[in-house]
Amino acid sequence: MQMTPAPFHAEIADGPEGSNAWWATTSDGVRVRLGHFPTSQQARGTLLLFPGRTEYIEKYGRTAAGFTAAGYHVIAIDWRGQGLADRLLEDARIGHVARFSDYQLDLKAVMQMVAELDLPGPMHLLGHSMGGCIGLRALYDGLDVQTCTFTGPMWGIHLSPAMRPAAWAVSSMSKTLGLSHILSPGTSIDSYLLSAEFADNMLTTDRDTWDYMVNQVTQVPGLQLGGPSLHWLNEALRETLDLSRKASPAQPCLCLLGTNERIVDTARIHQRMARWSNGQLEMVQNGEHEVLMESLADLDQTIARIVSHFESPSETRNLSA
Repeated sequence: MQMTPAPFHAEIADGPEGSNAWWATTSDGVRVRLGHFPTSQQARGTLLLFPGRTEYIEKYGRTAAGFTAAGYHVIAIDWRGQGLADRLLEDARIGHVARFSDYQLDLKAVMQMVAELDLPGPMHLLGHSMGGCIGLRALYDGLDVQTCTFTGPMWGIHLSPAMRPAAWAVSSMSKTLGLSHILSPGTSIDSYLLSAEFADNMLTTDRDTWDYMVNQVTQVPGLQLGGPSLHWLNEALRETLDLSRKASPAQPCLCLLGTNERIVDTARIHQRMARWSNGQLEMVQNGEHEVLMESLADLDQTIARIVSHFESPSETRNLSA
């Protein structure tokens, strides 16, 4: 795989020194952006950080800084259809994917980058939201990581009982009616960060972090993404349903879930973790969807907990204790 330098907006990332980004072209011809946050410490391994829907490399600058300070290289990605990767619809504000399995092609580019940079093992996985869905599928496909950690994983989408059958029906019919590119009902064409208010937002309880994220998409408008297409919704519903029927992978798993989670299906998370024999579900009291995007003090505590999972995956603690 040939990699060429890509833009990396260090001024908005607040990440570790030496962070950079690369373009890579997937096997089906889509250009994605890969980010490398290097450690200046004696390397203890490499973290594969899988962002959620609408996210991008720079959003994890502060998170990456915590892991690199602990001695881990961090690799992140702009998945197809978001960040500075190729957008897949004429209206670039709508999130879209042709098949959910296409994200695994993006992941292959990540692993080729790890090989080309000769990054050290062991490898660890950290998947947030949609990245948690992609990461879980990757584990079934043989992703070679020593441990996995998920934050607010999208193992199901939060829908009311009344909306769920409608979401299935409308998104399924969109394929036959040629409306797959249409924005999903109830979502906005605008970035959530620019259309929502901080008060009672569904991402974070920390005002400084909210402003940090708003500044990023304001300073670099090309990072903005609105709601998903009907086709993306249908693909996500099918993928999460299929994953829910599978036994849990072998890797030790830590899952962090905010008690005020309102974006992903918490029942699916509880069900999955209840049958993950070497897994631990820890509830983050008053946490919203993005437990990695709380105050810097909270972030330090969360990173310390995840690093302890890397080192002693059988150990269990409770963040809410």
